Amino acid sequence: MHWSTVVASLVTVAAVTEARSWQHVGRKPPVSSPNAGDYLTHFLETRETADSKFANANTTDFAVNGTGIPDVDFDIGESYSGLLSITDDPDGDQKLFFWFFPSPNDAADKEILLWLNGGPGCSSFEGLIQENGPFIWQYGTYKPVPNPWSWHRLTNIVYVEQPVGTGFSQGTVTATSEEDVAEQFMGFWKNFVDTFSMQGYKVYIAGESYAGKYCPYIASAMLDADDATYYNVSGMMIYDPVLMDDTLQTSYSVVPFVDYNKNLMPFNDSFSAYLQEKHESCGFAEYSATYLQYPPPGPQPGVNVSDECANLWYSVYSEVFSLNPCFDVYQVATTCPLLWDVLGFPGSLYYIPEGANVYFDREDVKQAIHAPNITWEECASNDVFINNHDKSDPSGYKVLPHVIEATQNVIIGHGILDMILLANGSLLSIQNMTWGGKLGFESVPIEPFYVPYHELSTGDAIGESDDMLALSTLAGAGVMGIAHTERGLTYVTVNIAGHMIPQYAPSAAFRQLEFLLGRVEGLSSTQAFTTDKDTPQPSADSLGNGTGPWTWSSTGH
Repeated sequence: MHWSTVVASLVTVAAVTEARSWQHVGRKPPVSSPNAGDYLTHFLETRETADSKFANANTTDFAVNGTGIPDVDFDIGESYSGLLSITDDPDGDQKLFFWFFPSPNDAADKEILLWLNGGPGCSSFEGLIQENGPFIWQYGTYKPVPNPWSWHRLTNIVYVEQPVGTGFSQGTVTATSEEDVAEQFMGFWKNFVDTFSMQGYKVYIAGESYAGKYCPYIASAMLDADDATYYNVSGMMIYDPVLMDDTLQTSYSVVPFVDYNKNLMPFNDSFSAYLQEKHESCGFAEYSATYLQYPPPGPQPGVNVSDECANLWYSVYSEVFSLNPCFDVYQVATTCPLLWDVLGFPGSLYYIPEGANVYFDREDVKQAIHAPNITWEECASNDVFINNHDKSDPSGYKVLPHVIEATQNVIIGHGILDMILLANGSLLSIQNMTWGGKLGFESVPIEPFYVPYHELSTGDAIGESDDMLALSTLAGAGVMGIAHTERGLTYVTVNIAGHMIPQYAPSAAFRQLEFLLGRVEGLSSTQAFTTDKDTPQPSADSLGNGTGPWTWSSTGH
């Protein structure tokens, strides 16, 4: 129950009537707005769709019927899906599966963005159906709906299931490193470009989590190829990414994270005291105080701690389930009940209720998108690296700095409610990374991250309607975090997002993509969305500083 509800109940207890007011139950009365009564119809009637931009003899076999996607009761528009070889041999054993959505946006001419989920071995169709695709089916919702925050509204986008062994991709797993993955991907990409006649297109790469290794290694390999016909890499965005040593990005910062979120992880006094003692005795507190400085004092020493210290994050993770059996490490504000997810993973747990089916493992869905009739899993049960070992160095050592320097256009985003990888861990990683001839950020990240106001920024857009689209696609606006840019690298946080920023804060991710594509001047700009130019915005000088947890102070911690 909302606190305002409790107060209202106490104050007005003597005046209770059968007809309880909106204020009594802690809600605002509905406010009418244009098209509020039927937002779904209005959106579908006014949205732009691509006019078969890529239909030709080479793409016919990949064309998807936009009105034939199971359970999707609207036209998703032009799209193409299927398998392509990673070599010059179209009949080769190893193939990657993709789903490509052309953009109706005129500004998207001669550019394409590729999206990769992480894992390793997790399908990029998670991003498609629950983050930034043309239709979304979020866990706990009744059916798929059109996504007004779809990234294809800004640019052409393709979702690729990779490496080999992921999703519908085919063939024997042979990768032992990120270099292998990048080489295989480049072979696929050349075939994709030739199939859809995209020679010379600008290529943007985006992904999340373990894609913090995938994306930089693929982008770096493309840049090294020095072939703008196929590999014209122009920018990269990675969310909540793997950047450095796992322990550095987790256990080193987990106690401050617990302290900041103590209302969500209310441990008893003895366990709280244990955490504080370990944070000090393991050297984590001193480490952050020393190296989370702007500018940093120097390179950080290698991670070398006891097993108990290295596993401090796991201690927190194990203990919290006794307090919250539905705890979601990807979004720590989640509580019970556990909601059904059509991908099978509502948060941290795998759960398929009786009678339900994983969406992409349904035969009718496979037929609609030309997928092979194999068992589809959101995250592969089998290894996608030989012996489940990726021998490559973290991307933050060399390849990520290389991409930053070459493109001057890299964004690292982090959801503050994510515990699988911690925001302070990302900052420590950045402060130990050299690019542009300097180590880390020189100035404290403090600037506001501003998301423009829009029709779906409040519940008022719904009016008295129970319209499913409006309910499923509400998104925030205003100052939603911190954004800071130096030497071609931007770091941005989103306060109320978890591990998958486009899922939890779609309007924030939409704005970040506009910046990556060069459509807006910065993430502190109060320029309206390029797709919604008429909505009034405040002046930039009214924003103040960024918001969120103070992961640093004047002393650096």
